[in-house]
Amino acid sequence: MENKPFIFGVATSGNHFTDREKETERLVLNFRHGVNTVLISPRRWGKTSLVQKAGRLVQSDKLKVVYLDIFSCRSERDFYDAFAAAVLKQTSSKLDEWLENAKLFLSRISPKISLGPDPTTDFSISLEMNPKSNDIDEILQLPEKIAQKKGCNIVVCIDEFQQIAEFKDSKTFQKRLRSIWQLQKSVSYCLFGSKKHLMNEIFEKKSLPFYKFGDAIYLSKIGTQEWIGYICERFEATGKRISKELAEKICQTADNHSSYVQQLSWLVWIHTDKIATEQDFEAACQDILDQNTPLFEKQTESLTTYQMNFLRAILDGVRSEFTTQEVLQKYQLGSSANVSIVKRALVKKELIEIEKRQAVIPDPVLVVWLKRELGM
Repeated sequence: MENKPFIFGVATSGNHFTDREKETERLVLNFRHGVNTVLISPRRWGKTSLVQKAGRLVQSDKLKVVYLDIFSCRSERDFYDAFAAAVLKQTSSKLDEWLENAKLFLSRISPKISLGPDPTTDFSISLEMNPKSNDIDEILQLPEKIAQKKGCNIVVCIDEFQQIAEFKDSKTFQKRLRSIWQLQKSVSYCLFGSKKHLMNEIFEKKSLPFYKFGDAIYLSKIGTQEWIGYICERFEATGKRISKELAEKICQTADNHSSYVQQLSWLVWIHTDKIATEQDFEAACQDILDQNTPLFEKQTESLTTYQMNFLRAILDGVRSEFTTQEVLQKYQLGSSANVSIVKRALVKKELIEIEKRQAVIPDPVLVVWLKRELGM
C-alpha cells in the first residue's frame, strides 16, 4: 500500500481519515468520562475508523481501550469467548499477566486457552461452561475486575453489535448484559454496527433492555467541501492533479458516501496520467458499476414484482406517499397493506432505509445501476 492515495473497504487512519472532528471530540470526551456510547449510521460510513481513532487518542496507562468485532458470533457462547479473549488480550502487555488474570478472574470457569505462533498476541479462549450458569456474570464482570486491579478505567468497543439480535432468546441475553454493564463503575461501552435497522431497534425500542443505554451518536455524511479538499490533496500528494469541479462530481455521484467516495476517487486516480479528465471520470464510473454488478444482481434477482415496483417509485422521487391511490395505481403496488409488507421486506434486505418517515435507497451506486437496468 505504498503511497496509496485512497483507502476503502477497511478501517482508515492517518492521512486517509478525513473530517469527523466534532464526532471524534465527542467520542474522546465520552471515553475519558466513562459515558456509554451508541454509534449508528448506514454501513461503510466510517464508524470503525472513527472509533479506532478516538481509541488511539485516549489510550494510556490510566485508560485502556478494548476493541472486538462480533460479526462471526452466532451464539451467546461465541460472544463470551470473544469478549473474554479481547478483554484479557488488550488489557495486558505480557503473556504471564493475562494468564494470571484469566486464572484469577475466571477461576470458576477454567477456560481452555490455545496459544498461536506468537503467544503474546495470538491466542483463543474457549469457556467450558453452561451458558445458563451464574458463572456468566464472572465473564461480563471481567473488565471491571481488571480495571479495579490495575487502577485504571476501560472502554470496551464492540463492533457489529447488532449480531446479538440474532441470538436465540436475544431479549434475555440483552437483559443480562445491561443489568451487569450499567452497574460497572470503571468500565464504559461503545456499541456500534453496520445494520442500521437492527441497531435502531435494539437501542430505540422502549420494550428492549438497551433502550436509552447511552449517548446516541447518529453519523451524518461528510460535507462536499471537506471531501473536495481531501480528494485534491490526495491527488497532489502522489504527483497528480484533479480539478475541484471533477472532485465535486465524484462526491455527487457517490452521494458523499464515505467508502464510495474513496473507491471512486481511487478509480479516477488509476485512470489519470497527470491531470484527471472527464474521460478518466467516466471510465472510473463504469469500473465501479462493473465491480458491483454481481452483488447488485444477487441482491435483486429474488425480488418480487411489487418490491421492484417499490424501488422504481423511489427512483422516481416518491418518498412517503406510497399508499395514495395515484401511487398505488401508477406503480402497481397492490393494496396499502401490501405496501407495508413490501417496505418491511426491503428494509430487512437492506435495500432501503426509512429516514424521517421517508424511504430512501442508501447505496448511491445501486441507484445508478438500477436506473440503468430499468431504463430510467
